[in-house]
Amino acid sequence: MNTDTALLTAAKKLPERTVERLSEYRRMLLECLKQGKTHIYSHELASMHGITAVQVRRDLMLIGFSSDTKKGYDVEVLIDFIGTILDSSAGLSVGVIGMGNLAQAVTHYFNGKRSKLRITAAFDVDPGKVGHTVAGVPCYHMETFAETARRLDIRIVILTSPSSVAAGMVEPITEAGIRGVLNFTSTPLNFPDDIYVEDYDIITLLEKVAYFSKGDFSDSVAVQD
Repeated sequence: MNTDTALLTAAKKLPERTVERLSEYRRMLLECLKQGKTHIYSHELASMHGITAVQVRRDLMLIGFSSDTKKGYDVEVLIDFIGTILDSSAGLSVGVIGMGNLAQAVTHYFNGKRSKLRITAAFDVDPGKVGHTVAGVPCYHMETFAETARRLDIRIVILTSPSSVAAGMVEPITEAGIRGVLNFTSTPLNFPDDIYVEDYDIITLLEKVAYFSKGDFSDSVAVQD
């Protein structure tokens, strides 16, 4: 286990679910560290996430992490190692398009959680927001998006604009050289293949939860397809 191994692994594309679990592991490990826990076993980490210890060990082996100690994984070392995989060494700046209530809540919640990933700018057309600091970040007019995104080296955008105008955001986002989009609108958007897009439709997800919460089933376990 060393930094060179981590960097080599980072150059390979990991499965999406593995990346998600690594983020979840780190979040829980940070909580363990706050509570004074210095070491953790794979079965402990697994129970916190409702998965098997085999899955945890498989994920960590995939990124080249192993532990020789009988005390389990060193919590602080594992946190740092996951960081070499998930984080950009120079850090990444994030912009938010559409600074409504949802965007403000996301910005307030996220900023300060990760040192290598930070929301640094917002974009809107509302005169009451443009030119002001909203949720702790400066808000620029959407007309200046491409120029401002390049100047601030924004690589990722969180899209929370109204669904009625969401499709019109594809072209400016693409032209600005954005590499990743977290789409909170309910509109599927057609971005070029070199832009990674994660759709997060709150209505669909809540309806999914409601379906499995109706009490009409003999058990509440969803069938995995």
